[in-house]
Amino acid sequence: MDPYGVLKGVIELFVVVDPIGNVPALLAVTSELRPRDRVRVVHRAVAFAAVLILGFAVAGKATLDYLGISVEALMIAGGILLLRAALGMVEGDPTGFRIEPESHIDVAYVPLGTPLLAGPGAIVTVIVMLHRHGRLETILACLIVMLLTLVTFRTAELLARFLGRSGIRVLTRVMGVLLAAIGVQMILDGVSAFVRG
Repeated sequence: MDPYGVLKGVIELFVVVDPIGNVPALLAVTSELRPRDRVRVVHRAVAFAAVLILGFAVAGKATLDYLGISVEALMIAGGILLLRAALGMVEGDPTGFRIEPESHIDVAYVPLGTPLLAGPGAIVTVIVMLHRHGRLETILACLIVMLLTLVTFRTAELLARFLGRSGIRVLTRVMGVLLAAIGVQMILDGVSAFVRG
């Protein structure tokens, strides 16, 4: 095992997953929940993202090849999903998907688990890490990043108390604009990579 490879993988994946940057999105989509329910959402979101990322760390490239899915298609699909969520958030819907409280859809899975945490960027990064650092190093790096994400999201409650309801509503709209830009950029990157390839 190469400790340097693990450290480099942790840095690469942490930057892409960006748990600190995703705290406002977490607060926005869980703004109507009680603190206890928010913690449950955090645990489910991180666990779901970890399963997806580790799954690709184990068999990512083979899975994409088997299904005939290109990395570019993955980026475009993720960008469209983010853009859809962003437009809803700009209109004031904290989930971005017009999900009713009694809906069976859980924001822990969409949009938090994917595409925000385990999105196309993270999946592509993991697949690249496999080639650069090896499977064991990649799996360890993924586990460390998911643990750091859990710690970051668990402390988001302090920020929620500081901002209050009005602050989170404003944050929802600001995050919507930022997510729209991220979604568009992801689509452009996917199209650009497809054209170059």
